Amino acid sequence: MVRDIVGVSHSNLKRVKELVLARPSLAKASWDWGFGDWETALGAASHAGNREIATFFIEQDAPPTLCSATMLGQLDVVKATIAASPGIQRIPGPHSISLLTHAKAGGAQAEAVKKYLEALGDADAEPSPAETAEELAALSGVYNFGADGEIEIAVKNGRLQFARKGTAHRFFLRPVGTRAYHPVGAKAVRIQFAGDAGGIVLTVHDPGLVLTARRAPAAR
Repeated sequence: MVRDIVGVSHSNLKRVKELVLARPSLAKASWDWGFGDWETALGAASHAGNREIATFFIEQDAPPTLCSATMLGQLDVVKATIAASPGIQRIPGPHSISLLTHAKAGGAQAEAVKKYLEALGDADAEPSPAETAEELAALSGVYNFGADGEIEIAVKNGRLQFARKGTAHRFFLRPVGTRAYHPVGAKAVRIQFAGDAGGIVLTVHDPGLVLTARRAPAAR
C-alpha cells in the first residue's frame, strides 16, 4: 500500500483520495525505491508539479517540505528556509531532482520562486561528465551474479539505466568519473565498470563492496 500511494501520488488524485481516506496515515507515507532513494507521497506530487495532490496531502497532515513549498510557489517560505539554512537549496529531492526543477514543475504559480532560485546560481542539478553514445553502448548488456541474479544495463535517452531482474523499478545512473556512476537518489552509492569488451565486471559499493556481476556474452 505504501508503494502504491507513492506511485499514484505523481498524477492520480482520485486514487490518492481513495487510499488516504481509507487509511489516513498513508498521507505521510515514504517508500525506498532502492539504494536509499526515499520518496514521500508529497514528494512525488511535488516534483511532478501536481498542485492538487500536494495540497490534499498537506490538508491531511503531511508535513510540508522545502520541495513542496517550491513547487507550490511559496516564495516567502522558500526564502526564509534558505536564509535559516544556507546552502540547503543544493540538496536534491527524490531521484536526485533539483530544487530548481521543482520550481519549474510548479509552472506559472511558481515563477517567482524559479527566478529567485536561478539568481542563487546553485539550486540546479550538478553537471555530469559528457559521455559518447559509443561509451554508453559499450557498457550495456546483462550482468550475472550469484546463482541466478541478473542486472540489466541499458541506454535510454542518452543515459545508462540500471535494473535488477524481478523488479519493475529502473534507475538512471549519473556519471561521476570514468566508468563510475551513482544511481539517482543515492549519491553515496557507486556503480563501477572495469575490464574490456571481452569481460566487463560491474561492482556496486554502498559504501563497501556489496555486489559483483560479470557481463554475459552477447547472444549470437
